[in-house]
Formats: sequence, C-alpha cells, structure tokens
Amino acid sequence: MEIIKLRDEYIKLGQALKAVGLVDSGVEAKDVIVNGEVKVNGAPEFQRGKKLYENDIVEFDGKKILIQK
Repeated sequence: MEIIKLRDEYIKLGQALKAVGLVDSGVEAKDVIVNGEVKVNGAPEFQRGKKLYENDIVEFDGKKILIQK
C-alpha cells in the first residue's frame, strides 16, 4: 500500500494518482476516474476533483493508496 502524507488539509483524487505514479498525466487520471476504474473508501468515484482527507483509501489497478497527515 502506498501512503501519501498530506501537506494541506486535503489532496484531490487526480493529484493523488499522479503523486504515487499510478498514472502519468492529468488526462490519464481523468480517463480512469470517469471510466469508474477508481474507488474511494470502497465506492466507485467519478470526480477527478474529489477531495481526499486523512484515512481515505483509494483503490486503482489492484493497488491501494492511504491518505495520512
């Protein structure tokens, strides 16, 4: 599981996918999110700008990202 340490109150979903290298660009992030390939806390998420806060878990391509402070 990858861990993202928050520098601010939240990080946006597209930024989180890019930060850990699961996608190469914002366009790719948008595509996988809009296609329903990304889950946040177990539910499909379709908003690239979804704000992620401490303890949120993102799942994509068999990998998980944990958001921490």
